[in-house]
Amino acid sequence: MFVLEEKIWFWLLLVIPVIILLFLIFIFWQNRTRKKFADSTLLKLLAPNRSRSKPVIKLVLILLALASLVIALVNPKMGTKMETVKREGVDIVFAIDVSKSMDAEDIAPNRLEKSKQLVSQILSSLGSDRVGIIAYAGGAYPQLPITTDFSAAKMFLQALNTDMISSQGTAISDAIELATTYYDDDQQTNRVLFIISDGEDHEGNVEDIAEQAAEKGIRIFTIGVGTEKGGPIPIKRNGVVQNYKKDRQGETVITKLNPATLQEIANATDGSYIEGNVTSEVVDNVTEKLQNIEKTEFEAKQFADFKSHFQWFLGLGLALLFLDIFILERSTAWLKRLNLFNESKKKGGKADED
Repeated sequence: MFVLEEKIWFWLLLVIPVIILLFLIFIFWQNRTRKKFADSTLLKLLAPNRSRSKPVIKLVLILLALASLVIALVNPKMGTKMETVKREGVDIVFAIDVSKSMDAEDIAPNRLEKSKQLVSQILSSLGSDRVGIIAYAGGAYPQLPITTDFSAAKMFLQALNTDMISSQGTAISDAIELATTYYDDDQQTNRVLFIISDGEDHEGNVEDIAEQAAEKGIRIFTIGVGTEKGGPIPIKRNGVVQNYKKDRQGETVITKLNPATLQEIANATDGSYIEGNVTSEVVDNVTEKLQNIEKTEFEAKQFADFKSHFQWFLGLGLALLFLDIFILERSTAWLKRLNLFNESKKKGGKADED
């Protein structure tokens, strides 16, 4: 398994297209200036050993050397073995509402994007816990099983959208029922379920399902996203709002946050309801609640003994720079025979000097 320790240095690779652009501008200016000085026949007589390919070769070497040195700064590491480690934490499942009402923009940028921001920040604040993700609308669907890989969790989180589930509605009961299958009975960790939703248009007897979850040792915390004043549901095409959802009477539908439902669900499992409008307050609230939950020890496999491999790229970069020093811009016999740039041939069948 590879780990890139200092990814920020990859930004230096943006220098490469700038160097290429400057080189092309220089070549254009150089050719233009030479044409003003003399015609091509006279230039060949004045500089018979001038190479057209050597400057390009030197540029390629410099760019490869730069790329190698950047990778050396990033410091790639490789795990040499897999080992089982003991960790203490809580199993946390995030059930995220992806129904169309989550497109409402009564909270910036919209309810779903706000939900994803909240979960991402919560993930960043976690320690040795395990996490899973469920998406639900008219039905509930697993997105990520319980894992210690927070990077994978964030990747799956960003992929959530309101078009991924065709059946519409807010089947919170299905999400709770699916969450009960996420936890590993062989490793009795403490179990937490976070439901992030606007609580609107819920289906089924949610309280009974929540009580059944509580009997299995699952505590449910609900996070309400949106405002009680509400907002319209935009209909977008290619990211541009075309219209707003309307009811059968042609009136614009206003979707509102329903905190009462979310509070009832949380109370049924000895959890609590959290208002999700301010990200920092939500993260602090969640962190405090998780700290008060007893941690359980579990086993997890992970790569260990990561060894740095920057030295290979550093050596390659320095070797390329060293090689560039010994490549002169004058033509050489072997390069002339290759005729890389299809240079014209002189009379008598001899190739022009490269």
